[in-house]
Formats: sequence, C-alpha cells, structure tokens
Amino acid sequence: MIPAQRNKSYMQLAFVVPNLEAAIDHWVRTAGAGPFFVFEELHFDESTYRGQSADVQPCRAAIGQHGDMQIELIQPLTAGPGIWTDVVPLGGSGFHHTGLYCADYEGERAAALAGGEMAFEGLMMGAKTCYVDTVKTLGFMTELITANPVAEMVFGQIKAASEGWDGSDPIRTMG
Repeated sequence: MIPAQRNKSYMQLAFVVPNLEAAIDHWVRTAGAGPFFVFEELHFDESTYRGQSADVQPCRAAIGQHGDMQIELIQPLTAGPGIWTDVVPLGGSGFHHTGLYCADYEGERAAALAGGEMAFEGLMMGAKTCYVDTVKTLGFMTELITANPVAEMVFGQIKAASEGWDGSDPIRTMG
C-alpha cells in the first residue's frame, strides 16, 4: 500500500492523563465532549509488547465523542515499561495516539510499519488491534483497529449517546 492510498480517516485522538475523572471533567467543560464511557480494565489476548508476550500495561480508560471524533483518555496504573508510559511518563499528561478503524488491517499494518515499529499487538474482543510506535516520525503512536461487529456496536453506542446530549451524567459505563 503506497502512502497516498492509506486510510487517513483518524477516528480517535487519545491522551494519557494522571486522573481520569479530572480529565473527563475538563473535556466536558471546555470542549463539550461526552458523555464518556469508563472501562476499568483493558485486556488483550494473544498479545505482545515490543516482541515479548505480555498483556497491555494496566490502565483505566474512557471514551467519549466530540462530533465525529472519539476522545480516549487513558490513566496508566503502573510506571512501565508499557505502551502508555513509553510516550508519557506515569503521572504526566499528553497526546498519545491516533486511532484508525481498518477494513484492511494487514495492509494498513504493513504501511504503518514502514514509518514505525510495532510496540504492541493483540486481540481485543477477538479482533486484531495494534499500536505502531510512530513517535519518531509523527510524534505519537498510531493505533490500528480491525473493523468488526463488536467495535461497531460499542462505538455506535458511544456515538449515539453523544447525539443530543445535554451534558448530564457525563461519566457512564457500558450497559
């Protein structure tokens, strides 16, 4: 896949934060993003971190909607090493990654690896997901998410909750 033909439709901007609830409050008050759905634990199957078998670095996360863009907030729970603290030290805050939803995961993966190295890859609810370390070339990591029915459902619920949202009940769980 040549660079000009790559998927350029980022659907998510993700930030590492020291306090998940404070970050949600900030995004709700300053940008009107939300509501945010909190995920207390993330786990991947058949996963590797920098070539070694390992689950994702422990964290709490939340995803909210800001127009057509998802905002993901990630609070790492350990100092690392791991994909979150590879970019932002524990206790700090900063931009971490963009997310691409991929119909052609393998093609996008190969193209992303031309400009970075694999940091983490595994199965999230049965679908391939990876984080390519593109910090040296782009200044952030790039997440690739395989298009799949479970993600469609979860992302659809988040988007639907944001439509006509009045700002009430800004922190939610999937249900």
